[in-house]
Amino acid sequence: MLTTTPYLRLAFALTLAATLAACAHQVPAAVAPTAPGFLLGLWHGFIFPVAWVLSLFMPDVAVYAVPNNGGWYDFGYFLGIVVFGVGSHRGSRRIYVDRRRSR
Repeated sequence: MLTTTPYLRLAFALTLAATLAACAHQVPAAVAPTAPGFLLGLWHGFIFPVAWVLSLFMPDVAVYAVPNNGGWYDFGYFLGIVVFGVGSHRGSRRIYVDRRRSR
């Protein structure tokens, strides 16, 4: 009899969700010819922290451009957040803790 752990069930559920999400397609009628592309996605990702705070207080400010041109805008947005924005200024530090030493 096969026993499953919660982690295995979670991994299966995430894999199933990702597989179903991969079946989605973009509707061409929803994309404007002058929709924001990669460079504006990069810029919007870079300014995401400021735009998010402003969007809490100002209803006219959004953190994501809709409609956009799809995958390239998303890729630029991702790079803007992870590489150039929030994630780029954090360094990893190793802190040594001597547990044998008494306090």
